[in-house]
Amino acid sequence: MQMSVKIFSGTGSQYLAEKIAQKFGATLGKITISKFSDGEIQPVFQESIRGDMVFLVQSTFAPAENLLELLLMIDAARRASAYKVVAVIPYYGYARQDRKDKPRVAIGSKLVANMLVAAGADRVITMDLHAPQIQGYFDIPVDHLDSSAIFIPYIQQLQLENLTFAAPDVGSANRIREIASYFNAEMVICDKHRKRANEIASMVVIGDVTDRDVVLIDDICDTGGTLAKAAGLLKEKGARSVRALCTHPVLSGNAYSNLENSVLEEIVVCDTIPMKQKISKVKILSVAELFAVAIRNAYENRSITGLFIHSQRRNS
Repeated sequence: MQMSVKIFSGTGSQYLAEKIAQKFGATLGKITISKFSDGEIQPVFQESIRGDMVFLVQSTFAPAENLLELLLMIDAARRASAYKVVAVIPYYGYARQDRKDKPRVAIGSKLVANMLVAAGADRVITMDLHAPQIQGYFDIPVDHLDSSAIFIPYIQQLQLENLTFAAPDVGSANRIREIASYFNAEMVICDKHRKRANEIASMVVIGDVTDRDVVLIDDICDTGGTLAKAAGLLKEKGARSVRALCTHPVLSGNAYSNLENSVLEEIVVCDTIPMKQKISKVKILSVAELFAVAIRNAYENRSITGLFIHSQRRNS
């Protein structure tokens, strides 16, 4: 007898899980996630999942309860005799803590990987990790989806005349170089220096943007300070227009006002994290179809290579 696919959602990603299930051609599975009076979380599957391939959709953005909820869901699925348990994590929190960049700090992304494996996940499907090498922290398969499959078609329909791509920092250069190569476009780098987390001390532009339509691309937009400062600097250097494409809209602190008051033409984000409020400059693109296809390919043991278009040449 062929195993069934069942998709369930944590409370933090219900809005996205419903769209993923719809694109997949299924309805969300029944699960109750209740809390004791002290806040202790208890997930309960309200239908049998014995022998099924179970996909649990939950981004692990703040607060930490989203991560704990996912871990408990994984454990519950294992104990309910699911055949395979796949953690679908559109936004993988703690990814910025991927190394010891100073003494006596945690490597949070490795710790989270350990917890997911210890809880019983058989596979992880995620998108735009802050550092791709985080995949190596897992001892289980990781399907690492790329937002370029969503952003490239959007950029194409803009039909920008003098397209130039900008990396908001040196660490993003490889990601931006691949997309710039796809469009046969130029790229520049905004080199920043921080005094402390979320505070930029200085920034310089490496490259020429005079009369160019510049597209900034980043994986995370947290306070919006980097994007706002980079956009302002690019305009000062002669850019004709500046817009930003950012996968994960963390948007904490003064992010909404920083972006709204910036010189950016628009900020395009994905729906991996729910936005707390709407601002006129922000456009949201959905990752639901991309994850639905990834889920189907995982279920059918098919390759996900076809979901990546950033390495393909534009005119090939």
